[in-house]
Amino acid sequence: MKSSRRRSREFVLQGLYQWQLAQTDPQNIAKQLAEAKGFEKIDTEYFMALLNGTVGNAPALEQEIAPCLDRGFKHLSPVERGILLLACFEFMHQPQVPYRVVINEAVELAKAYGGTDGHKFVNGVLDKLASRVRTAEMGAA
Repeated sequence: MKSSRRRSREFVLQGLYQWQLAQTDPQNIAKQLAEAKGFEKIDTEYFMALLNGTVGNAPALEQEIAPCLDRGFKHLSPVERGILLLACFEFMHQPQVPYRVVINEAVELAKAYGGTDGHKFVNGVLDKLASRVRTAEMGAA
C-alpha cells in the first residue's frame, strides 16, 4: 500500500512533467490534477509544498544538480528531470525527510515512470547530490 506522501510525489511528478512541456502555471496544474483518480488519497499540503517549491526554485535546483550529472540537464528525459528536481527540492527544503527516504522515493518513481535503467541513473546522481547538500546527515549515518 502506498503512503499518502508517495502518492503526493507521484502527482507532483505528473505536474512537473506538464510544467516542463507546457509551462503551465502550478496552480492550474494542481486544479487539473485534483480531478484525477486517487488524488483524494494524497497529503494535499505536502503535494502543494513540493509542487510550488520545486517549480519556484527550479533554476537554483538545476544548478545544484548539474555538477552531479554526466551530461547536460536539458539532455535528460522530462521524467528524469522532474524526479531529480523534486528530490533536490526535498533534500534542500524538507530537512525532516531523511536523505535515504528521498533517494528511495525518487528511485521508486524512476522505476515506475522512467526509462529502463533510469532508476540506476537517478540513484547515482542523488547519492552524489546528497553528499553535497546533506553532508552532516550523511556523516552521522
